[in-house]
Parts: sequence; C-alpha cells; structure tokens
Amino acid sequence: MILLVGDLGGTRMKLGLVRGGEVLSQVVEPSNSEQGLAPQLPVIKAAWLRMLDDVGIPLAECTGVVISFPSLVDHQSGRILDEFGKYSDAVGIDLRAWSHEQLGLPLAIENDARMACIGEWQYGAGRGTDNLVMVTLGTGLGTCAIMEGKVMRGVHGQAGVLGGHTTLRYGGRACPCGNTGCAEAEASTTSLAHLAANRTDFATSAVSKEPVLDFESVIRQASGGDTCAIALREHSLLVWSSLAVNLIHSYDPEVVIFGGGIMSAADLILPALREHIHRHAHTPWGRVRVEASLLGDQAALVASEWLFREQSTYFSK
Repeated sequence: MILLVGDLGGTRMKLGLVRGGEVLSQVVEPSNSEQGLAPQLPVIKAAWLRMLDDVGIPLAECTGVVISFPSLVDHQSGRILDEFGKYSDAVGIDLRAWSHEQLGLPLAIENDARMACIGEWQYGAGRGTDNLVMVTLGTGLGTCAIMEGKVMRGVHGQAGVLGGHTTLRYGGRACPCGNTGCAEAEASTTSLAHLAANRTDFATSAVSKEPVLDFESVIRQASGGDTCAIALREHSLLVWSSLAVNLIHSYDPEVVIFGGGIMSAADLILPALREHIHRHAHTPWGRVRVEASLLGDQAALVASEWLFREQSTYFSK
C-alpha cells in the first residue's frame, strides 16, 4: 500500500509518501492557513506528484490519500465539521470528491492530534499499551485519547480532541472556539505574542529581539537567564502539565505523550512536566508514564495506513 499523506498544520503542511509504516519521501510547505484550504490544494497535489516522480513511483500504483486536519472531522463522511481560525473555508470543501477528481484516489481524513496519537500508539512512544493520551504543542494545542485499544471519537467526533479547549483559567483570554481561558488560549504558539506583550519586561528582554517569537526561542532565551523568557516558559509548562492532569483524570491512561516541535527540547522541559503531573494527578494505582514523542513530525504520517484501512468501509458510501 502506497499512500499520499498530508498533515495540515496551522503553520506548516507536512506532506509525504508512506508505505509499510515508512515515510518514503517528505516535504514541508508553508500552510498559509489564513488564506484558506482551497488555495493550498494545488500546492499539495503538486508536491505529491513531485515526490512520486523523485522516487520513481507512478500515481497509478498509489492506493489512496490520507489527510490529518487541525479541527473536528466526521470520519465516516470525510467532511470537515469546524475550524478554529485556520483554513476558514474548509467546512465547505469535499476533500473526498477533490481526491477522486484530481488524483483518482479514495481519501481518508482525521483530526491531526488524533492521527499523531495513533502513530505513536502503533509505532512510537505508546507502543505496547492500549491506554494512552497525547498532547501536541504547536500553533494550537491538540489532544487525543485511546482507551482499551479504541480511538475515542464520540458521537460528534469531539471525544478526546478538545482537551486544548479545557478551561484552565476561569474568565481568561477568549478563544476562537467560543470558550474563555482555554489551555490553547493560554499557552499555544498562537497565544504567545499576546502573553509576551502583556509582560512589562518584554520590551527590554532578549525574547523581544528574536526574529520569530515561538516556544523554541522562549526556551533558548530562558536557558540563558532572560527573566521574561523564564516567566513565559514557567507559565506554559504549568498550563501544559495541568492539561495533562485533566486528561489523566478523564481517560485513565498508562502513558501521556507530548509531541510537537518544542519537544526537540524535551530534556529541558519534560522533567518539569513529569514533576507537576506526578505531584497533582490522582493515580493511586501508581505513576503514569510521561514521555516525549518518538516520531516527531512523522507521527501523523505513519498513522495513515491504520486510518486508511479503518475508513475504507466508508469510501463507497
């Protein structure tokens, strides 16, 4: 089985070819998500065709398409149900019809955090357990839960994936989801500029001189002793670990996995996450394991075969 796969994030689109749980080829394109999904579809198609040409595989040998999308998805119909400030036109686009018309291939689609969790469950840090949760740290905060070997979806596709919209600060910052004080509104890349600007020491801090304000730059400057960066780091660690405690109390996992680009600094932040989680999570049976993603940017991509097989029963409906 050869699949054309795409993990469509709010900032980057990770596109690739997957066979047998292996990523044969991968490229990263800017998502330009503020422009909508429709303008990106020709970019996605062109990237896949270039990769196929580079590895010498004809399109006719491909089995299907798998998309990971940063919002709620109906996995049976393949329709995108909502958007949280990214790809605002996506709800009106029939991606399965697009895939048939443009590529002649069936398409499977799922929430991006759920896909990353499936990838880690099957091939990465969650392998060997059927009870796990995952938090993806990035443009937004994604979550997923797998219980007793079943991917949690719920009747409306919301189960497990809205952890980033758990209220962590009553009366806090407004979130595009309609809630206030969400984890995502308090400690995601999208919220970072707002958090920094509200600090009186930001203008004179080393963080303010960074060409790109993201968590990588915050962690780097915090390690150098910048007080503003340290405060932003500690605030974010508290939000992320508190979110994980909520997930533990909700889904009773054996493992909590943290993913996203920031986990390249796992040695600096994972000990703090573990300390807070082990101190505050109610787990009388023992300690939940807290791990960093093993698959990184490829987690959602390698999950594609599992998802394609699961959704294949819906393709002809």
